[in-house]
Amino acid sequence: MIKISQAIVNSLFDQAKDGLPNEVCGFLAGKDGEVFKHYPLTNTDASPEHFSMDPKEQLLAVKDMRSLGLALMACYHSHPSTPARPSDEDIRLAYDPTISYVILSLKDGVQSIKAFKIRDVEVEIQELEIL
Repeated sequence: MIKISQAIVNSLFDQAKDGLPNEVCGFLAGKDGEVFKHYPLTNTDASPEHFSMDPKEQLLAVKDMRSLGLALMACYHSHPSTPARPSDEDIRLAYDPTISYVILSLKDGVQSIKAFKIRDVEVEIQELEIL
């Protein structure tokens, strides 16, 4: 289970709306199953169908997490016009089975957020508790 505050969820959706029509992406950091900080990262692909995270921003985010005693809990990205579920590309590119993958959907103007564990090609939905 991942616990995340409503304030952070609101910030994620603000980023997703500001990034339209493209996907947005970033990291969620925390400890003991609770997210305490999010790191919006640049989608260097600038695409509505896929994303790549800026490597320099990733490094800075990880350094900041370490300095705060936090760990990378999840990668997140948005789906501007498709549901909050991993695409075939998302599954193929899920490189770390120890973290979660959070997807925000803005399909048809409805906000939806879901979390997943992805190991190889196995996708398991995770409970996401909004505090």
